[in-house]
Amino acid sequence: MKDRFLLSLFYLLPKHALSRAVGRWARSPISRFAIPLFIRRFRINLEEAEKPWRDYPNLLEFFIRKLKPDARPVDSSPNTGVSPVDGVISQLGEITEGTLLQTKGVTYRLEDLLGGDSEQAAAFEGGKFVTIYLSPRDYHRIHAPAAGEVTHVSYIPGKLFPVNDFGVRIIPRLFVRNERLITFMRTSLGRIAVVKVGATNVGSIRLNFDPQVSTRSAGGRLRKVYEPPLPLSKGQEMGRFEFGSTVILLFEPGRVEWTSDWVSGTALKMGQPIVRGVGSANH
Repeated sequence: MKDRFLLSLFYLLPKHALSRAVGRWARSPISRFAIPLFIRRFRINLEEAEKPWRDYPNLLEFFIRKLKPDARPVDSSPNTGVSPVDGVISQLGEITEGTLLQTKGVTYRLEDLLGGDSEQAAAFEGGKFVTIYLSPRDYHRIHAPAAGEVTHVSYIPGKLFPVNDFGVRIIPRLFVRNERLITFMRTSLGRIAVVKVGATNVGSIRLNFDPQVSTRSAGGRLRKVYEPPLPLSKGQEMGRFEFGSTVILLFEPGRVEWTSDWVSGTALKMGQPIVRGVGSANH
C-alpha cells in the first residue's frame, strides 16, 4: 500500500522542473554553505578530493569534484575492461532474448533501452551487462572502460524517476523510461555501450569529448555519428553526472568474461577491472 502511494506521488511530482530548480540552486554561490552538511550527511572522503572543500564555489562544483591523480589507478592490462565509475553493482548478467534484469522478477527490453535501435540491440544480444548505481557520496565523473574509439552517441529524452533501490524496486521499466545519453565505443574487447541514465535531481549529463551534447542542451532526440571516430584511452574522462545516477555497460557476445564472481551489492571503484577479453580481437 505504501509503495503504491509513493509510486503515485512520483508520477505526480514535476520531476523535470524540480531537477532544474535543484540544479539552479546547486550552481548558486549560496549553495556553498551546504557543502559541510553534504560532507557529513554522505561521509565524503575529503582525502581523495583534488582541492580542499572550501575552494569550491558552489555545491555542484564540489559534487563533480575531480580526484587527486593517484586516487583511482586504472588497471593497465590491455585485455581488461574497467569500471567507468565509482558505484555499487545493482544487477549484472547476460542479455537473453533481448532482455536485461532490473531487479528480481522485473526485466526490460534492450531495444527499448537503446531507444528502439534494433541494429545495436542485435549487436549486443547474448552479451553481458552490468548496472552500476552512483550514490550521492560517490565520485561522479565517468571514464572510458577500455581504450578505443567513440563511433556515435545517442540522446533519448525521458522521465527523471529516482534510480535508487526504492525506485528500481517499484518503478517498472525504470531505465527505459528515464532519459539516457549513450556512448557507443569500438574497442579491442568488441563494441561497448556506456548507457548513462538520468534521474531525479540530475541537473544534466555532460560529455567531455563533445561539450555540445548533453541531456539538457540536446533538446529532443539526438543521434550523432563521429567521422572519423573519436579516440579515447582507457580510463580517460569521458563525461560527468551533475548529481547521482546509474551507468549500464553493454558488451558484445563472446568477447568478455567477468574478472570475478561479481554479485549485486558489490562496491566498485573507477579503474577496477571488471571484465577480461576472450577470443580474438575484433576492431
